[in-house]
Amino acid sequence: MGVSLNASVHDMSTFVNILYRLNPGALGENLVVEETETEAKLVIKQVECIDEHHANEALEELMPLLKLQHAHISLYKELFITWNAEISSVFLCLVMEFHQVSFQDVIESKRKAKEVIEPEGTQAMHLRKALRQSPGSLKGVLQTMEEKQIPDAKTFVFLLPLMLQISPSDRITIRDVINITFVSSSFKSSCVALTLHRQIVPEFITDMLLGGNIASIVEVMQNLSSRPEVQLQAMKRLLTMPEDELGLPWPAELLEMVTAVMQQHERIADVQLCACSLLLRLLGQALKRDPEAEAPCDISVLSTLLSVLRSHPDVEQLIILVYNLLSIITGQGPLTALASEELHKAGLLEHIVEHLDSSPENRDICVSGLSLLWCLLVDAIIVDKTPLEKAPALLIQVLDAYPTDGEVAEAGCAVLWLLSLLGCIKESQFEQATAVFLQSIRLCQDRVLVVNNAYRGLASLVKVSETTRVGTHSHLPPELAAFQVVVQEGGTSGLGLIKETYQLYKDDPDVVENICVLLAHLVPYKEILPELVTHGIHTLAREIKERFTSSLDLVSYVEQALLRLEAASATLACPLEGKPPGTGASEEAGTPEAPLLHERPLPLP
Repeated sequence: MGVSLNASVHDMSTFVNILYRLNPGALGENLVVEETETEAKLVIKQVECIDEHHANEALEELMPLLKLQHAHISLYKELFITWNAEISSVFLCLVMEFHQVSFQDVIESKRKAKEVIEPEGTQAMHLRKALRQSPGSLKGVLQTMEEKQIPDAKTFVFLLPLMLQISPSDRITIRDVINITFVSSSFKSSCVALTLHRQIVPEFITDMLLGGNIASIVEVMQNLSSRPEVQLQAMKRLLTMPEDELGLPWPAELLEMVTAVMQQHERIADVQLCACSLLLRLLGQALKRDPEAEAPCDISVLSTLLSVLRSHPDVEQLIILVYNLLSIITGQGPLTALASEELHKAGLLEHIVEHLDSSPENRDICVSGLSLLWCLLVDAIIVDKTPLEKAPALLIQVLDAYPTDGEVAEAGCAVLWLLSLLGCIKESQFEQATAVFLQSIRLCQDRVLVVNNAYRGLASLVKVSETTRVGTHSHLPPELAAFQVVVQEGGTSGLGLIKETYQLYKDDPDVVENICVLLAHLVPYKEILPELVTHGIHTLAREIKERFTSSLDLVSYVEQALLRLEAASATLACPLEGKPPGTGASEEAGTPEAPLLHERPLPLP
């Protein structure tokens, strides 16, 4: 079969078999036929014409119907002209899809059942008639919709002409239709939207809505803020978006939007997980690109994150994300008084200690919790140390559980050092604390932060031991921490470890200074001076003094250590001559000549 203007007349019997006739319509006869080659059923509508010229004119008028495609309209497949020799007449034939049930059957069945016909059928019929007569007649249909105050008539009046263009290439895209329908503020209040509001938005619609740039995604999130499934998909899309499209360091509007989503859907764990991951990406990547950038520390952000912890106390992955976010925010500098009060009221210190106690097997909770603990303690003035009572024992336990884990060692040694400075480590814990510091140095000596914080922690413990020896009457040996540094359990010497560290970091002034601080706190213990001399520590101290002449603090520490070490060396060399010159009461008391450990803690990465 073919279609052309001024077509030659076809003999229909050569390509179809007539099966039966339907009831005649107003314009002609309807035949149900079977195509000879494919055996497919079709309907051919025959319209009698005066002559072939008249048939060609009708054919030209009906050509646009071949391009029309609509779910509720039977498609015209082909048009052609045929000659009926029996009655000597020309017929214009319209080939259509075959449907078992006709609209007439629907009408009759509804009449018998005394039911109303669904509006879709009549609308399709009127639409088809309007389009066939002239495209301009659609205006009347749209005007009627407005006059009858059909919900969102303006939206439909805008969309329908764009959707019903004869040529598919001229029609509005599905993405644009969905965007206008679901995102338009004028449409959200309609009965259709209210019905959809109680249902999940189909995923393919959400994907289309979120296919644009960050501005369009934020618009979708704002207009569909009550739809958690849309918010979840939007944030997943943002998580996969390249950094240059996100507008880093951090677009304030996006941060506010994500925080608002977290507040509105606080009880939905998946939304919180995705939101925290997105915030972590935004803030973390921005700080990576510009370490001097300041993360937003709005009190509402802190309140939202703390509220998430309260709402989902058992979701460990969410706890890890929130800890990491709080570490970024609080690690940017001193918190405002209001922010500090908010964190204190929320019991964040207790929360961290509790999870270190309940989830020691979760390595990520340990790392994130210790990092946050550092940020909270490093610049804080801690008046009530009660929440930290269990912390030293838990940190020792964590460091023992992950002896070769560099991240755990960095965070654990840093916090344990701070707890020592705060006086939170009990005398009964000195031995264990000293042991884990030395263990961390030995097993993670390639990580400079571990080395720095562990040596500072050791120096602090030795100093606290000295203060305890002078000011109290403890049942424990007063030089316990110092003795542990010199001779560890099992007879392994920590002095060899000090010399090894120096050889690895002899060009790093910070590490060398921390070693000197420890030595300056060890030498007041006359009981261990011979051991220090025997291991050549005085020779090490001389080398350090000669190499670092411009570092005043470092030279001060090493000179304090060297003075006592050389005196002890002289005594050991001449045991019969008694005490060397310059020794006296101050040495017996073991008190350093200058205060130490006044420097600020080193920051964690």
